[in-house]
Amino acid sequence: MTVTIRRGDCRDVLRTIADDSVHCVVTSPPYFRQRDYGADGQIGQEATPADLAEALCEVGRELRRVLRPDGSFWLNIGDTYAAGGNGGGGSLVAKRRQWTGAHERKGWRRQSPGFKEKDITLTPFVVADMLRADGWYLRSTIIWDKMVATEPPRVDRPSTAHEYLFLLAKSEQYTVRNPGEPWFLSTVWTIRPQPSYTGHPAVMPAELARRCIISSTQPGDLVLDPFGGSGTTGMVADGLNRDAILIELNPEYAEIAERRVADAGGMFATAGTPALSSKDAGLAT
Repeated sequence: MTVTIRRGDCRDVLRTIADDSVHCVVTSPPYFRQRDYGADGQIGQEATPADLAEALCEVGRELRRVLRPDGSFWLNIGDTYAAGGNGGGGSLVAKRRQWTGAHERKGWRRQSPGFKEKDITLTPFVVADMLRADGWYLRSTIIWDKMVATEPPRVDRPSTAHEYLFLLAKSEQYTVRNPGEPWFLSTVWTIRPQPSYTGHPAVMPAELARRCIISSTQPGDLVLDPFGGSGTTGMVADGLNRDAILIELNPEYAEIAERRVADAGGMFATAGTPALSSKDAGLAT
């Protein structure tokens, strides 16, 4: 199978993909003000959770167009805190209205309007509700239990050890099936985070992508990740005999995805030069 890696803003690249051609979307967009990924026009640095949700709704409209009528959309997104993100920056950063340091550090330019210092933003639910209002069928909220906290210990609240995974569908008749594994019987999925040895700061665990893909597709189907990152969705899809299209804005991360797919034994094409035909890859002609 082939993984096609497209470089650019997903809001632009998605327009090159044919209508009703994708079987399943699995993605994890940048979280609200948690990291600066060093790309102009990046999603995730909006002023408010509602602004981020609107940006993701814009992406979602293109995803709904390219998904088949029975297609499924799996969206992983974590929450963040006002005045400091999910683990860095803090009130000092908010008061100084600047970043704390180097590229990709967690922090804030300014405190988000409408929040008190230390408020949790509930961004995942703002995003999910706006996607629902925009036309998606919101079918399930899954708790991704990471088993361990992925932030430093806190003295005034429990440390965060979970994220959210939303299952959305284009229509009432969508494809999700029980693959015969016990995790499907619960909305709490226990999966350890995957260490990042790739150079990308936020690697999706392969097991998380695998569960979404095997419950929503068959071998030979096409999987799409509009925020391709380090390439986990493509690598897992290829290993399960599915084709995949990944879109990544940051050229460095696109190269990381290429290396990971290649190291896993997959075939890939980059920069809008797919190894598949336009029909097979779901690319508009």
